[in-house]
Amino acid sequence: MEQKVVKLTDYFFSTYKEEPGNADIPGYALSIRAGLIKKTAAGIYTFMPLGLKVLGKIEKIIREEMDSTGALEILMPALQPADLWIQSGRWQQYGPELFRLKDRNDRQFCLGPTHEEIITNIAHQNIKSYKDMPLNLYQIQVKFRDEIRPRYGILRAREFIMKDAYSFTANEKDLDSIYESMYKCYSNIIERLGLKYFAVEADTGLIGGKYSHEFIILAKNGEDEIVYCPGCSYSANYEMADFRSKEDVSLTEEKDTPDYSEVSTPGITDIKSLSTFLSLPEERIIKTLFLKDCEKNIYAFLVSGHRELNIAKVQKFLGKNLEMADDEVSNLNIGYAGPAGLDSRILIYADNDLKHKSGMAAGANRPGFHLINIDCTRDFKPHAWGDFVYPQKGDICPNCEHELIFEKGIEIGHIFKLGTKYSEKMNAMFLDSDGKLKPVIMGCYGIGVSRILAAVIEQLNDSRGIVWPLSIAPFLVNIIAINIEDDDVKSASDMIYDKLLKSGIEVMYDNRNVRAGVKFKDSDLIGIPIKLIVGKNFPENKTVELELRKDGYKKTLDLDSAIRFIAEYPSGSHF
Repeated sequence: MEQKVVKLTDYFFSTYKEEPGNADIPGYALSIRAGLIKKTAAGIYTFMPLGLKVLGKIEKIIREEMDSTGALEILMPALQPADLWIQSGRWQQYGPELFRLKDRNDRQFCLGPTHEEIITNIAHQNIKSYKDMPLNLYQIQVKFRDEIRPRYGILRAREFIMKDAYSFTANEKDLDSIYESMYKCYSNIIERLGLKYFAVEADTGLIGGKYSHEFIILAKNGEDEIVYCPGCSYSANYEMADFRSKEDVSLTEEKDTPDYSEVSTPGITDIKSLSTFLSLPEERIIKTLFLKDCEKNIYAFLVSGHRELNIAKVQKFLGKNLEMADDEVSNLNIGYAGPAGLDSRILIYADNDLKHKSGMAAGANRPGFHLINIDCTRDFKPHAWGDFVYPQKGDICPNCEHELIFEKGIEIGHIFKLGTKYSEKMNAMFLDSDGKLKPVIMGCYGIGVSRILAAVIEQLNDSRGIVWPLSIAPFLVNIIAINIEDDDVKSASDMIYDKLLKSGIEVMYDNRNVRAGVKFKDSDLIGIPIKLIVGKNFPENKTVELELRKDGYKKTLDLDSAIRFIAEYPSGSHF
């Protein structure tokens, strides 16, 4: 049962003045200093009473919004048999991030980072007909991921709490409907938290599928990046962002470019050095990068010298997993590679940014030499043109003429249209209305519960501490008794505590025998929205001081007015 009122002398509670030495972002430092979490080991944390109270409120909001969509809550095991993961193909694909273990009978298991295998097996066992769908099941469960370098506290931990949901439909129309409801559900959750966010199209990654959106909370210390347009509704994950380059007339207006020729460039193997040596801007240099697939086939990707190759876009374009082919291309003159005269067995793909450009330089495919005066439409014919690079500052929105804006953020949610990726592999089939056997169409929808707690602190803090949104603040009001040893102050504070308790208001009562300054600093650090200060003059004038954590506004009121304000906050105006 949720604890609505506490006296700090009876509460397991501690705060810290100093930041922990290993805190790499402000939110993590505040989580430790405010006593919300305690570190057990790298990437493993205990939620203390105050932190668990906030976590419970986040879970409550998530459950309310999920239940309103008609989704049903279940609870699946964290310990999962390897057989199911082998069947889906992810046992080999997932790599060292997957916690693997054996039981006493030498059977293999894993600690689940996600639950697609378990839920698809449930579908295989229980869904037989189109009449059994649509269905959307969710859980709030502990997940595990063996992070190579756990950091940022509970933002990138090895054990974390997630809400994950899985939908099952007989057709794409029903999948679209549930996907839309989950998109709206996640938006509602974040809006109830009062956070600034973007929902952006994203890469499907190891989960797979054909379509997905990420929900990104804006935070200057976030490790994700989004791109959005201030002039229209366009936004995207940095890895998936479409864009248009600003036209550089000097690169596109040259006429009658002479035939390309070879120049000696001894010892020059990087773009910056070549730009200086040839007195050409990096935009005029073609960078040739080699990738390989699982069958060791080699692909050459051509991008402008000032751009970075985006492997996520490349993989989406080709529909296969690729990685850099450094070990396989020792015979391809790395540093001097280029499109003209490249081995015909290597398929060439060129970025759209190179289209129609002339007067370019590139490697000559032999050590110590480069080519100049390359015309990109005349001198090589790529297998295909495409968008293969990351956007940069100064790039233009694909839908209008505004310059794109780049922001850092924290991913807290991700929704996917999985299609039949798992149901086909794991034989989750159903009979349609015509009696034909078909694979179930799936979607999955994850949101990080513990991650939300960390993201809220990262976005909503100031120099004094956490600034909780009202929806998840551990307590609404903190009664601060100045000089608790004074009998009049203590009896007045006790009386106010009882009145607030009877009003159903969540109250923290700081009845510790410590200096007033310590109480004020602790209250600001842990982010209680309202301070109710009981001073030594209360027995005489029957007034208290209220102070709002969010903006520091203060007012002296009689007790009844103060309680009425607290009960109506935040719907009422400032005092």
